[in-house]
Amino acid sequence: MRSFKVLAGLMLAVFMTASSAQAQIKVGVYLPLTGQNAFGGQLELDGVNLAHQQMPEVLGQKVDLVVMDNKSDKVEAANAVKRLIERDKVVAIIGTYGSSLAMAGGEVAEVAKIPVVGTSCTNPLVTQGKTYYFRACFIDPYQGAGAATYASKNLGAKKAALLIDVSNDYAVGLGAFFKRSFTKMGGEIVAEMKYNSGDQDFTAQLTEIISKQPDVMFIPAYFAEGGIIMKQARELGAKFRIMGGDAMDNPETVSIAGAASEGFIHTSFPYDSGMPNMNQQARAFTDAWQAAYPDKEPNVNAALGYATYIMIIDAIERAGQATPAAITPALAATKDLPTPLGMLTLDNDHNPQMPVGIIEIKDGKRVYVGEVQPE
Repeated sequence: MRSFKVLAGLMLAVFMTASSAQAQIKVGVYLPLTGQNAFGGQLELDGVNLAHQQMPEVLGQKVDLVVMDNKSDKVEAANAVKRLIERDKVVAIIGTYGSSLAMAGGEVAEVAKIPVVGTSCTNPLVTQGKTYYFRACFIDPYQGAGAATYASKNLGAKKAALLIDVSNDYAVGLGAFFKRSFTKMGGEIVAEMKYNSGDQDFTAQLTEIISKQPDVMFIPAYFAEGGIIMKQARELGAKFRIMGGDAMDNPETVSIAGAASEGFIHTSFPYDSGMPNMNQQARAFTDAWQAAYPDKEPNVNAALGYATYIMIIDAIERAGQATPAAITPALAATKDLPTPLGMLTLDNDHNPQMPVGIIEIKDGKRVYVGEVQPE
């Protein structure tokens, strides 16, 4: 009798363990936690984790986050998505910072039919023609048009120069969209110079740009090269305004550029911890962040990471089941979802529409100066 009770107990324990495992919903996360894009990737992960802490369950089941470091590398990004799908059996994936990384991972997810929600991958090709890739951020045609609109309407720029990292999909795309919008509004592109990721000396390109006397120089760069470009431009005597994209939204930008960053303007997503007229969701996120991470300032990357988790949980709730086949159409139908970035509705290409935020460096500090509606 005793041996039977022991056996029954063991069988019950196995059953309960299996049931517990079945009760967990696995959501993958692939972000650059090391390498060139680690700063933004870590902030986005912090945002995901904060949302997970607040919403650890859906449909009465625990959500298990499985995190992979894509190491800021395209091959690693594809491999990370492959492992999350094949090894970890996730039902949906969050990520990633970096359009090139998202495009690499997206090809794998598309074949496997697993939905992915991008954080800050702004190149239109990330979702273009895709059934399973979505995002919480605006896209580069929209951002580029926003930057061009601000340059033309707010700065009164008539002539612009471009300095573009031709080895980076994000930079090439954003630069092209700025050019298209600026010329459409009657502006002139007087110089279009190139460089490659990792370059440190931009003297030749900047000398040529300065000789063309533009009103503004647009650099769709990441902060590492962008900070150096600003510093070298001022050392060479450049007087024109310098603008960049959302990838420049990093404290290291000011650290690298120093005094040369004064007056620098870049586009961003419509969230900032110091923004005026903050909406209810943005205030709740900011308060929760400051309580959870008292030594870190919340930035837009953190807000985007937070929003992507909300999007997936919302889709699972509306779908009524946590399967990729059910989550995918639910994500596509996302409408008027409250997030720190405003009410989020996805269009037919899986992209949200939102204003473009504008940040200016004043007295060595980033200041949210307002928003612009792209023309």
